[in-house]
Formats: sequence, C-alpha cells, structure tokens
Amino acid sequence: MNRNAVETVMGALVLVVAAVFLFFAYTTTQIHAGGGSQYTATFDKVEGLRDGADVKISGIKVGQIEALTLDPKTYFAIVRINMDSSIKLPVDSVATISSSGLLSDKFLAIEPGNEDQLIPSGGKITHTQSAMSLESLIGQVIYGAAQNKGGGADQGGQPQGAAPKP
Repeated sequence: MNRNAVETVMGALVLVVAAVFLFFAYTTTQIHAGGGSQYTATFDKVEGLRDGADVKISGIKVGQIEALTLDPKTYFAIVRINMDSSIKLPVDSVATISSSGLLSDKFLAIEPGNEDQLIPSGGKITHTQSAMSLESLIGQVIYGAAQNKGGGADQGGQPQGAAPKP
C-alpha cells in the first residue's frame, strides 16, 4: 500500500510539472491573430527564413512573416508580412533578411526610409536585400584562392612558376 501512495504522488507531481510547462509555453509564445497592416516584399532568395519569423525595426519585434510563396512566372520568393497597424512605413523603406548570429534563425529587418509618402496596408516594399549565404561566401573565398594560386601570369606576362627566358 505504501508503494502505491508514492507512485500516486510522483504521478501527480509529473502532471503538475507538465501543466506548468504548458502554461509557460502558452504565455511566452507570441501568437497574434491577423488584424495588423499587411505588406509584401519580393526577394530573389529567402534562405533560412520561415513562416512565423520575426519582423524587426531597430531590433524591436513589430510583426511576423505570415507566408512565403514562389511567384511561378518570375521564380522570386514573395514574403507576406503582418505588422503592428500603428507603424507606418515610408515608400523608400528597405527590407533585409538578417540573422542575430552565425547559426541563429533568420528574421526580416526593416529600415524605414525618409519619404513622406507611406506604403498603404496591403502594399509592397519595393527595396529588398536577400540574405547572404555563408556557404556561397566560403565558396567564393576558396574559388578565389584557387584562381590566384595557379594558372595566372606574373607581372612580366610569363606563367607563374615558369623559368625566366634567357
């Protein structure tokens, strides 16, 4: 009988811890229903960006990515954004895909412009900058180093490593 009481108390403790975890997860998750300003932006690539990713201005979250779709005619990525309706974007604002660190998730950073004219809700952010791919940067460095090592010519027009002409 003593063993059954211990098992019952441990089971109840596990259920309480699970309930506290679920409550914590529910209160800290920032899930917003629609109702903000809607914008779209077109990028040539959106590597690492996902639905629900943050939209930030000056490092402060002001919205989230609602959807990522592909334009079947141009093959560009279309990003649909939902932002706080109190924030109005000038027409010369720039949307950039950024990350907080080397291996962290990507987010959409918006740099507001200086124009007086504003993008209406449902409008398009026309100035965009795609994410820099770490893999392609490393490939460019390696490819550039291989190009400089062999096959080139020196200042005198002779192939590198060749013996000088007598």
